[in-house]
Amino acid sequence: MPTYRADNAECWIFTFKEGLLSKIAHDLKIRVGTFEVTVEEGRVEGTFDPTSLRVECARQDGRDSPSTLSASDKKKIEGNIQKDVLETKRHRDVRFVSSEVAIEGERATVKGDLTLHGTTRPITATVQKSDGRWVTELRLHQPDFGIKPYSAMLGTLKVQPTLTVQLSVPAE
Repeated sequence: MPTYRADNAECWIFTFKEGLLSKIAHDLKIRVGTFEVTVEEGRVEGTFDPTSLRVECARQDGRDSPSTLSASDKKKIEGNIQKDVLETKRHRDVRFVSSEVAIEGERATVKGDLTLHGTTRPITATVQKSDGRWVTELRLHQPDFGIKPYSAMLGTLKVQPTLTVQLSVPAE
């Protein structure tokens, strides 16, 4: 039963800005630092620690922009994510449990329940084998999980309600 963690797998969250003042804001690439995904025949389970989210960098035009944010900017954003968005003191765990896994060659469909921010919703992920890894990218609509997307300056600067999560694990 393979188990994947941050030492052999990657989990990224991508957020996107919007609003009247979006030109002064940044799209973000955020690393999930602590997680565990277990795969056994016909079943996938994952736990993700929301307190382990770390801002890797800003993104501009779909590309990483590593020098755009200072270390203190990143810390402030991480604090806002934990306190104001995910409320990690109340909602300590993010968990996925599959209900169905269908593999067809180098492609799989995984259906299951994601619990995030105290709310459980069904999700479906398409997973593709690429360069020796299984990779999935899915879009999550934060309000579906009771999350109010981050907003500042009376709503003129905000994060889009839909974000992208990317998970990549070794194909064994």
